[in-house]
Amino acid sequence: MKNRIAELRSERSWTQADVAARIGVSRQTVNAIETQKFDPSLPVAFRLARLFELRVDELFLDDQV
Repeated sequence: MKNRIAELRSERSWTQADVAARIGVSRQTVNAIETQKFDPSLPVAFRLARLFELRVDELFLDDQV
């Protein structure tokens, strides 16, 4: 699933480790989500959306459309 995490993280000068620490996952998990190798669980998706002050559907884009 496409997402805007890398873009938003870069705008804030955060590392993957920074994001991971803020949402309670590993840096490797953030990397896998950013590179579309892993789709997050709903709780993780909601934590990411809250972190970036967006709705889940603004953060994650349906690549099937």
